Amino acid sequence: MKPSNAFIGASWAALLIGVVSYIVGLWNADMYLNEKGYYFTVLMYGLFSAVSLQKAVRDQLEGIPVTNLYYGISWFSVGLSIVLLVVGLWNATLLRSEKGFYAMAFILSIFAAVAVQKNTRDSRRADKSERSFMGKINE
Repeated sequence: MKPSNAFIGASWAALLIGVVSYIVGLWNADMYLNEKGYYFTVLMYGLFSAVSLQKAVRDQLEGIPVTNLYYGISWFSVGLSIVLLVVGLWNATLLRSEKGFYAMAFILSIFAAVAVQKNTRDSRRADKSERSFMGKINE
């Protein structure tokens, strides 16, 4: 079943709001460039690992072979990205409100990336099924 346009739009909006907020926060932060690079890398790693995990879980549910190694690395990567963010924020000399801001923007971004990946996959599958169905009708 194809996701609704409202859910697709909300997922993309959440992803853009989360990522842009996080990056704008970094841009305006009073920290060294290497610290900004660390937090940016953690965000990118978190987004990639969350999408990778969503794909691995979905592949397994659909009977597409996924190695246990890849599945395990995907889970480990999501956990590691969260741990890296927590450790970085725990040791940062930021206000608590700033730490909360980065944590919330990070979690919003990861959740939204998973939702966007799911919607993309569901939409393509629905379009493929629809084309297949329409082809049978035209025969």
